[in-house]
Amino acid sequence: MSYQVLARKWRPRTFSEMVGQEHVLRALVNALDNDRVHHAFLFTGTRGVGKTTIARILAKSLNCEVAVSSTPCGQCGACREIDAGRFVDLIEVDAASRTKVEDTRELLENVQYAPTRGRYKVYLIDEVHMLSAHSFNALLKTLEEPPPHVKFLLATTDPQRLPVTILSRCLQFNLKRLTPELIGKQLEHILAQEGVASEAPARLAIARAADGSMRDALSLLDQAIAYGGGQVRTADVRAMLGSIEQDHVFVLLEALARQDAQAVLERVQLLAEQSADFAGVLAELLVALHHTALAQTAPRALDENAGDVERITHLAQTLTPEDVQLFYQIGLIGRRDLPLAPDARGGFEMVLLRMLAFRPATGADIAPVATPSGVAPPRIQSTAPATAAPTAAADAPRTDDWTTLVNALKLTGVARELAANCALKERTTDSVHLVLDAAHSYLRNPKVEERLQQALQNYHGAPLKLTISLGKPEQETPALKQARAQSARQQAATQAIEEDANVKALRATFNASIQPDSIQPAD
Repeated sequence: MSYQVLARKWRPRTFSEMVGQEHVLRALVNALDNDRVHHAFLFTGTRGVGKTTIARILAKSLNCEVAVSSTPCGQCGACREIDAGRFVDLIEVDAASRTKVEDTRELLENVQYAPTRGRYKVYLIDEVHMLSAHSFNALLKTLEEPPPHVKFLLATTDPQRLPVTILSRCLQFNLKRLTPELIGKQLEHILAQEGVASEAPARLAIARAADGSMRDALSLLDQAIAYGGGQVRTADVRAMLGSIEQDHVFVLLEALARQDAQAVLERVQLLAEQSADFAGVLAELLVALHHTALAQTAPRALDENAGDVERITHLAQTLTPEDVQLFYQIGLIGRRDLPLAPDARGGFEMVLLRMLAFRPATGADIAPVATPSGVAPPRIQSTAPATAAPTAAADAPRTDDWTTLVNALKLTGVARELAANCALKERTTDSVHLVLDAAHSYLRNPKVEERLQQALQNYHGAPLKLTISLGKPEQETPALKQARAQSARQQAATQAIEEDANVKALRATFNASIQPDSIQPAD
């Protein structure tokens, strides 16, 4: 017996075997079980999501010799013939090859005659959007008022090309793209039934490559089994799909975390020697950054089948959340612009160098600048070496100015925000007591407070106990000082513009007006 491909062997034969599409199945099951079956159905969706399969199961449900129900027996002559594709009263038409109006008229000539074998004569027209305008006109009247023994099942990947007159005469069901998780679970079930050994990352790689299509996933699975000699292994699947080893991605991210430009460029050279698809490498890098962000914020949401969970967890501890978000944004924009680069490798290298060159704004980056009107606004800065801040007690002032101290701690992210929204209540030789406005209580977090305490200890060069209480700060917090200074700078800039002689002349001559939102203080 010749080999039957998995996509045909594992095509669902009942509604209960379908993967996903619950919103469609629920409506069809209720309609069949309550004898409220419409005469025309339109199934839409991308390729390989189950349009034709659902239509065939519906035809089987209508013509099962036992009864019309959502659970056809699968054993009677009608059920077996429909499964085999030779049921005389199921007329399947490929509209792409029968676009002429003459073809449609010939098809409809036999509509008036009763079914030969079954209960209903079912017309299944696939890719119905390919019919010509005259063909749609010929179909229109019959579709609106067919004989009671006729059902129309239409399927299309492009419903926008169907006339509204056709759409208004059908019950329309939009089938969704399948998620990689659903596809991966089905592949695991099929491989277990087939007795084929497999690895979870390999199944997930196939599911992602299928891009929402179960049929494409099963075709890739057939190819992977053949490629792997009867097994589905991660290395084989990546080689088959042209993907890179995930180790390359982790090495790149670990080098970025260390700010090791040489290691980054050496890994790019190795990828180039292996003729890697740099657009694909960048996509894998973004996936790893996404998993890293999940590990930092919601570890339970991280799929253990997503890859090397241990290395993802290590990256989550090595990189700050701000770095992960910035790397992801830079990579996302770089992926969009990669086709514009002179060559793919150069474009990919520039994306990585951009990740090395920039960092989220830190406390030192947004330190106050002595100007008559206030402080400079925060901005992303280069990570070029800067003068070292005092780290020992001997080098640091023993100051009560909490704002100056916060700027010297070099904090980032949430820890910086927490410190900036606190006021210093008490400082002793071995403790610091801060007061946080209750409106900013959401900033409190054990890990964040630990980072702040460690920064204070490093700055003062001695162990310190940090206490943060909620209340109304008696002194102005650094955040309020910065906001007040920024407001003062904005008012000064606005006043300078309004009093400028040239601006006054333009307003007087052309009846011009000033847009306040467009005025920005100069650094």
